Amino acid sequence: MTTVKISLNSIDKVKSFVNDLTKFDTDFDLVSGRYVIDAKSIMGIFSLDLSKPIDLNIHAENNVDEILSILDPYIIK
Repeated sequence: MTTVKISLNSIDKVKSFVNDLTKFDTDFDLVSGRYVIDAKSIMGIFSLDLSKPIDLNIHAENNVDEILSILDPYIIK
């Protein structure tokens, strides 16, 4: 499992983020405080506090580099 901090501070970013994740047959979780939601769920994402950075857990073993390159616009460096 790989964990990165991401920022989803606009509705358009959330929509494009979910579209990017659905390209992969991998599980993704967003963790904000004690809440853990499926990162492919737009409704779930909007239930989180999007004003703060969110942890993204990537449950992949093979194509992690490819996933990280596609998610680069959302990752906080």
